[in-house]
Amino acid sequence: METLLNFIQNNLELFYVVILSIFLGIEVISRVPSVLHTPLMSGANAIHGVIIIGSIIVMGEAATDNYVALTLGFVAVIVGTLNVVGGFVVTDRMLEMFKPEREGLSKQNKAK
Repeated sequence: METLLNFIQNNLELFYVVILSIFLGIEVISRVPSVLHTPLMSGANAIHGVIIIGSIIVMGEAATDNYVALTLGFVAVIVGTLNVVGGFVVTDRMLEMFKPEREGLSKQNKAK
């Protein structure tokens, strides 16, 4: 526990930057209009694709007895993949909102 407190005390500015960036990120993201959501999500998917490739390279270059690097690389691949798939699902749902309704569907919905 003392080691953790020493680490925090030695890197206090880093923690301030992380906390400030979290608040700034929340503020910026909350002000993005829904029209811009889909292009931003596509960019985020591309970034996470790079993260997946990088983690696969790290796992390939790690020694077979370096379990920490292999475990972190595996977790990075799984989390990056989940994020990319989730981004595509959200993007698809956003694009569905902008498609015009078909004639048959609108008549069925009015009958209900």
